[in-house]
Amino acid sequence: MTIINESIKDKKGYRLHVIKTDKYKTNTFVWKWKAPLTKEDVTKRALLPQVLQSSTKDYQTTTELRAYLDELYGASFYVDLAKKGEYHIISFTLEIANEKFLKDPSPLMEKGMEFLASVILNPNVENQSFHNETVEKEKRNLKQRIQSVYDDKMRYSNARLVEEMCKGEVFALHANGEKEDVDGITSEELFQYYNKALKEDELDFYVIGDVNEANVEDLCQKLFNFEDRTPQTVVKSKGSEKQGEPKEIKENQDVKQGKLNIGYRTNITFGDEDYFPLTVFNGIFGGFSHSKLFINVREKASLAYYAASLVESHKGLLMVMSGIDNKNYDQAVKIIHEQMDAMKNGDFTEDEITQTKAVITNQLLETIDTARGSVEVLYHNVISKENITIDEWLKQVEKTTKDEIVKAAKKIELDTIYFLTGNEGDAQ
Repeated sequence: MTIINESIKDKKGYRLHVIKTDKYKTNTFVWKWKAPLTKEDVTKRALLPQVLQSSTKDYQTTTELRAYLDELYGASFYVDLAKKGEYHIISFTLEIANEKFLKDPSPLMEKGMEFLASVILNPNVENQSFHNETVEKEKRNLKQRIQSVYDDKMRYSNARLVEEMCKGEVFALHANGEKEDVDGITSEELFQYYNKALKEDELDFYVIGDVNEANVEDLCQKLFNFEDRTPQTVVKSKGSEKQGEPKEIKENQDVKQGKLNIGYRTNITFGDEDYFPLTVFNGIFGGFSHSKLFINVREKASLAYYAASLVESHKGLLMVMSGIDNKNYDQAVKIIHEQMDAMKNGDFTEDEITQTKAVITNQLLETIDTARGSVEVLYHNVISKENITIDEWLKQVEKTTKDEIVKAAKKIELDTIYFLTGNEGDAQ
């Protein structure tokens, strides 16, 4: 049984992905814009979608724009930014009722796509410049978003781990850009960057719902015209940047609870044969509530308020996050190292493997149960230039053996230990 039917067609300047399903009473449209992360453009790129979603030529204030969405049966529209490997991804998402399920024959799919075309292709511009008040308002909002990471110590410590681990690599940049660069961006400069992105970004358009594919293609033909392009790509990293001995960084701030974050190079990225064994490894090691980190660091030793790990699929990183009392630093690091050694030595049971596979499978099925989740999973293929179906994904996880998990574990190298600690100095 095919879980998701994805039809992919190359159009002028972009790829159209139609996922026909009768699972939802809504249609979801997602534009993905992908470009390499660069220090020069990262902050402008973080600001751009916020300005585009704030007003357009057709809806010149945010109030007008949002009022129009309400008219479309309360359609929801939002933008998002993400870092996937060394790419910076902008997403524009519109979810709108499917007119098939309404008494009103209003052509909502067409109106929704026209609205997206207005946001993306008909921005609020005069004299080669974005509307200045909009840009200034969104610059203030962006600075607040960047600051909010600093204020949330869990997010902050993970960001700092990545900065330290990937010094000199573009992956160290934040998806929201650099606070000190925001003020210097002018409305004219942002408009120039918009034109560059429109010409050069790799563009993918996802349409998910109970739709007629030919109808979707006709509307796309009418509404979305881009120039042909050969998008820039980055070389797939394999963690070769690891240099010398692992680094240990301790940072003092006024925090009650220490944040211990440990970064590893997996030397494995999405599409590699070891990738699915790596996901099972992570599930047993620290990905779930039955994992070794959770049980040994948090429950048995009572050392951590939380302890978990996650994999960055396209850069090839594994990150451990835990919250501990400052005085427990040495013991917590020791136990985390012991759990990693246990994994490399095959010190885990078939029961743990079976349980982990079941959780991964459920998690994936839950993710693709939503339209947005389906897009996020399928978009891995765009980033990695692979073609792995959901069925294949589930099959690969299911057939992963203990030997393959150990083989993946043995490729993992400790890179950086980062500790955000309180000022009392008892961990120094």
